[in-house]
Amino acid sequence: MCGINGIAALSMQIKISEQDVRSMLPSLHHRGPDDSGVYLDPCQRIGLGHTRLSIIDLAGGAQPMHNEDKTVWVTFNGEIFNYLELRKTLLKAGHRFHSQSDTEVIVHAYEQYGDDFVQHLNGQFAIALWDEGRRRLLLVRDRVGILPLFYTRQGERLLFASEIKALLPQLSEAPRISAVALDQIFTFWATRSPNTIFEDIFEVQPGHMLLLEDGRLRESIYWDWRFPAQGEYHQGSDTELAEQLYDLLADATSIRLRADVPVGAYLSGGLDSSALVALIRRHSDAPLKTFSIGFEEPSLDESSFQQQMIEHLGVENSRITCSNRDIAEDFPATIFHTETAILRTAPTPMRHLSALVRASGYKVVLTGEGADEALGGYDLFKEAKIRQFWGCQPQSEWRPLLLKTLYPYLETSGSQAKAYLRKYYSIGLDNPDQPGFSHLTRWFTTAQCKLFFSQELGAKLREDAVDRLTGQLPPAFDNWHWFNRAQYLEAKTLMGDYLLCSQGDRMLMSNSVEGRFPFLDHRVIEFANRLNPRLKMRALNEKYLFKQAMKNQLPRQILERHKQPYRAPDIPAFFSAHPPAYVDDLLSEEKLNRYGYFDAKKVGFLLKKARRGSSIAYKDNMALIGVLSTQLCHYFFIEQFSRTIRETGTPHCSLT
Repeated sequence: MCGINGIAALSMQIKISEQDVRSMLPSLHHRGPDDSGVYLDPCQRIGLGHTRLSIIDLAGGAQPMHNEDKTVWVTFNGEIFNYLELRKTLLKAGHRFHSQSDTEVIVHAYEQYGDDFVQHLNGQFAIALWDEGRRRLLLVRDRVGILPLFYTRQGERLLFASEIKALLPQLSEAPRISAVALDQIFTFWATRSPNTIFEDIFEVQPGHMLLLEDGRLRESIYWDWRFPAQGEYHQGSDTELAEQLYDLLADATSIRLRADVPVGAYLSGGLDSSALVALIRRHSDAPLKTFSIGFEEPSLDESSFQQQMIEHLGVENSRITCSNRDIAEDFPATIFHTETAILRTAPTPMRHLSALVRASGYKVVLTGEGADEALGGYDLFKEAKIRQFWGCQPQSEWRPLLLKTLYPYLETSGSQAKAYLRKYYSIGLDNPDQPGFSHLTRWFTTAQCKLFFSQELGAKLREDAVDRLTGQLPPAFDNWHWFNRAQYLEAKTLMGDYLLCSQGDRMLMSNSVEGRFPFLDHRVIEFANRLNPRLKMRALNEKYLFKQAMKNQLPRQILERHKQPYRAPDIPAFFSAHPPAYVDDLLSEEKLNRYGYFDAKKVGFLLKKARRGSSIAYKDNMALIGVLSTQLCHYFFIEQFSRTIRETGTPHCSLT
C-alpha cells in the first residue's frame, strides 16, 4: 500500500527533475509513512514517486518497482489479493521475481498480457506503469473506485497522484472551485467522476485506464457494473444460489486476509459487518480484533448489537464513542483529507475510528462496505419498489401509505401528512420508467440546498446535474430491470464518489490504515448482478439471498433487525454548545461574500435557526454542512494555497 505520485512530460522538450517529484511526496506521508522512493527515467521524460505503507513483503516491497531488465516500472497504491496464484502462473511462463511483493506481479503481468493485464488482477488499486521501451504511461484505477487517482495537465506536463494535495506544489497558481462540481455535490452528495471539486483537476474513473503515448492522452473502459436483460438471470434453486454466494464471499474474505501484518475488522452491529466478521472467524484461525464506534445520541448508537456479535463470535473488540464536540473540532481536518465539500459529518467519526485502529497497532481492517449496493440492501430500493407499485395507480390513496413500513416515523393519518407524502414521494410518478426514477426523491431533496447558492454561482450553471447524469448512462441501461438500474445509479454515484472516497479511503488513510472490502470483489459483484432481483429483495425483505447464505452463521436478531443506516450528528454537533470559532469565521457575511459561492443573507437565516435550536429539517442539515465544508475547501486549498503549499512544502490543516 502506498501513496503514488508522478509527472510525465507530454513534450520531448520538457525535462523532469528528481526535485519535481520529491516536492510531491511530503503531502502523501500519511498514506505511506514507512518508506519512500523515486524513479526518474534516463531521458527525464517520466518521474515516479511513492510513499509506502508496508503490509506485504515488508523488507523487499520497496517502490517504484521494475521488471528483470528495468524496462517496465510501476508505482502502485493498493493490494493485488490474488498475487500468489498470479505469481505461480507467471513463474511457469518464465518470468523471474526478485521480491515476494504483490506489486511485482503487476510488471510481469503487463509483460505477459499487455494492457489486458488488469483483467487478471483481483484487487483494489491505483497504478502508474511506465513502459520505457515503448515510451508509454498507463494510469489504471480499480474496478469500483476503492483507491483514488487524480491527474491534471500543466502545459506540456501531466501530473498524477493519489491525492490532490500532492499535485499542488507543481501548480502555477491555486486551483479554482468548479460551479459544475458544486451543482453535482448539492444534488448527488459528491462530484461525478471524472470531475473533482476543482476546475481542470480530474480523477481516473473506476474501471478505466488512461494511456499517455506520443503526447496524446487516451481513455478506455476495462470494467463496469453490467446487468443482464430481464429474464437472463442465474438459474438454480434459492438454496443452490445461496451456497454459491456463500462460497464466493468466503473466498473474497479469505484472500483479503493475506498480509504480513495483523488484520482487523470493523464491527458496526449491522448485518454486513456481522456477516463479515463471522466469515473471518469461520475461515481463519488467527486471533481477530474488531473495532466499533458509538454515539452519545441513542438513536444513532448500535452498541447493543455490537456487543451481541462480540459475545456470539467471541472476538476481541475496541470501541470509541464519538461526541458532538469531537465532530465539531475535527471537521476541518476531515475536509482537508476529503479534498471536497460534503453534506454530512458522517466521515468524521470514521476518521476517529481509523485512529483507534492505528493506535491499537493495526494497519489493515476489513469492512462491510458494498454489500448494500451489490446485494440490494438500501431503504432507497424498497422506496423505489413501493413507488413503482404506486405508479401503476397514481391516484391510489392506500398505496403511498406503504411508505410507513419503511419510515414509521412518518405521521400519515392527517390530510397534511398525506399531502406531504404526495409532494415528496410522487416525484416522477407519471413516468416510473424514466432513467433516474429510483433516486429522484433523494436528488430532489438534496437539490433544495442549492437555494443557498449565490446569484453569481447560479449564473454559471448551464445544464441540470440530473439531465447530465442520465444522458451519460450506458446504452443497455434501459433494458435492465428497474431494480438493477437503481443499483447501477447507487454504485456509480453515492458509493463510488462518496462512500468509498470521503467516508472510506480518505478517513482510513488519514491515519495510515488500509481498508479492504470483500463485498466489492468483482467476482461477487458479477455473480450478484446476474441474480434475479427477487432474490435481492423478496417483497420488502432486503438482501434475501444474502440472508439465506448467512442464516447458519448469525443470530436471528441480527438477520432480522431493521436496517439502521450509519448516521452522525450534523447541525447539533456544532450548535448543541458554543460553536468553534472557525464556524463563525467561515460563515460570516464577510467570508461568504468574499468567497462568493453562497447567499450570505440566506445562510445567515439558517445560522440563526441552528443557534436557536429550532426544528431543523433534513435539507437544512445538508445545506449547512455543505456550505461550511465548501468554505473550508476554499480556505485550505485556495486562500491558504501559498502558505500551505509553496512556503512550507507540506500542506497542513491549521485554521490559524
